[in-house]
Amino acid sequence: MEKIHIITLGCSKNTVDSEYMLGVLKEGYELTSDIEESDIVIINTCAFIKDAKEESINTIFEVVNLKNDGIVKKIVVAGCLSQRYYEELLKEIPEIDLFIGTSNYDEILKILEESKAGAVVTNPSRIIPDRLPRVLTESKHYAYVKIAEGCDNLCTYCIIPQLRGKYRSRKMEDILEEVGFLAEKGIREIIVIAQDTSKYGIDLYGEKKLHTLLERISEIEGVEWVRVHYIYPEDFYGELLETFAVNEKLLNYFEIPLQHVNDNVLKRMNRHTNRKSIEALLTSIRNRIPDAAIRTTFIVGFPGETEEQFEELEKFVEEFKFDRLGVFAYSEEEGTPAARMMERIDEDIREERRSILMEKQMNISIEKNKGFINKRFDVIIDSYVEENRYIGRTYMDSPDIDGVVYVDSKHELKPGDIVDVKITESLEYDLIGEYYELAQ
Repeated sequence: MEKIHIITLGCSKNTVDSEYMLGVLKEGYELTSDIEESDIVIINTCAFIKDAKEESINTIFEVVNLKNDGIVKKIVVAGCLSQRYYEELLKEIPEIDLFIGTSNYDEILKILEESKAGAVVTNPSRIIPDRLPRVLTESKHYAYVKIAEGCDNLCTYCIIPQLRGKYRSRKMEDILEEVGFLAEKGIREIIVIAQDTSKYGIDLYGEKKLHTLLERISEIEGVEWVRVHYIYPEDFYGELLETFAVNEKLLNYFEIPLQHVNDNVLKRMNRHTNRKSIEALLTSIRNRIPDAAIRTTFIVGFPGETEEQFEELEKFVEEFKFDRLGVFAYSEEEGTPAARMMERIDEDIREERRSILMEKQMNISIEKNKGFINKRFDVIIDSYVEENRYIGRTYMDSPDIDGVVYVDSKHELKPGDIVDVKITESLEYDLIGEYYELAQ
């Protein structure tokens, strides 16, 4: 039986796609974590921004070298880079044997068995398969669950709708079945993701159903924490906020991509909101849930962004003091409306603006973390570091993108344990604490 190795690049949504592919492939191939043991290597690529494309290309060439050395027999390129650039890749890198787009994952076993070298890319807007098997590749105690595919927001800087197609929700029962499967495997933290989770259900049920979905996920035995990513500000609604407020398993972690606050910049981005609405939303969340952890992202250096508009954003960050913040220097993506805009900002200015905001956020984080000293938090343990020290996360921290808590404990802990921790020290973005007792 031939062996397959998969390399996943990009976001957590790609991780889920890779796990779906492996779930299908295990019926006909042996899966291996050692690339040098594999006959076939699948590279699940990202093409969201320039850096992601470069990483994908570099990874492809690394695997090409293995093929040229006789270690790997076949190279399959999947995902967004394949969907967008397969003709160019086919021409420039003939060592690639097969291309899979962003919606063929349920057919990958058939494609591998029947296809010869060449492109296999289909319309990304086709219906999501009802059910797909899944092989977990990362954590054994938390897992991402994708509830929808595609996006209808059409932000002028974003290529995702062209790569992933129109927004389409998964059936609620299929999602719940998957969560049940994950819980049986020992998963305790479910992280709900999509390009836009807030629109969930509109296309299937005629109304927003994210709050209902979250309630039902939290009822599944074994699930202790439910975290949500990518709630768009214009689609946040009252029932959803109330569900967060009253459901104990639903973490008060709000990942809301704002991208900017100046009305003119937001309009040029085709963001369907404005500063007044953003301020009202953030205020309503903090009033209803005082301990809410609000995470957002901003884009600086967008075409036409003036110094005054950037300063408005800068002051907004100072005023609202986000709990978690990511800042991106604008990345021009060919084929998007923003790429055709004039008044481009020099790259060094973009990076300077990014650095300014991140420095402000670091200072905000330092002050917030100092305020946590001597307070107690439930912490989910992720890993063992060294004798009597572990790494975990509070409700305020999502894996890989946020901070961690270094937990000192003479009690043996294991990944997935949720423990009561007293914070003793603070760092720029991380915390240090002592084991208090087993929480759950």
